Order: sequence, then structure tokens, then C-alpha cells
Amino acid sequence: MPEDDLQQLHMRLEGRVQGVGFRYFVYDQALALGITGWVRNRMDGSVEVMAESRRPNLDQFLALLRRGSRSSMVLGIHPTWKPASGEYTDFKILPTSY
Repeated sequence: MPEDDLQQLHMRLEGRVQGVGFRYFVYDQALALGITGWVRNRMDGSVEVMAESRRPNLDQFLALLRRGSRSSMVLGIHPTWKPASGEYTDFKILPTSY
């Protein structure tokens, strides 16, 4: 698959990622990299992210999220890659998933 093809990266991040501004960190990084999709807290204490963009942008995004924000501590990331769906036009912070 060529690097210029749009891809989708779905991930669940575990660690100290709730109550520390992590979703806003994810949002800011996504905007800076031109990524579309969403981020939300999950009831199990993890954060879920759906992101679409070109592969180099998503690789950079993944590296930034792995490092986390100053007040977070990312202990695990579970990524899944697919071709982009094209359904997202911007990046949003969604309500907590039940």
C-alpha cells in the first residue's frame, strides 16, 4: 500500500490517561497533523481513538500518543490498522463510551 493512501488507525490506550487532560492532548496532536476521527474515554479507564490520515501522519501521531502528555502515563496501546473509511471530516472529542 503506498504511503499516500489514507489509512485508519483505531487504538485503545491504557494507563493514567483519564482525568489528566489526555483527550485534549490527543485532540491537539490530531489537529496539528491534519488527522480526522475522534477520541473518547471508556468506562474501563482506557481511552479510545479512531484516526484517519496518510500513513506517515498516523505513524507520527502514534509515536506522540505512545509518549503521552506531561501528566499522563501510557502503559499500553492496542492499535488496529485498516484502509480509511473516509467518513470523518474533522477530529472530535466524543462523550464517554458505555
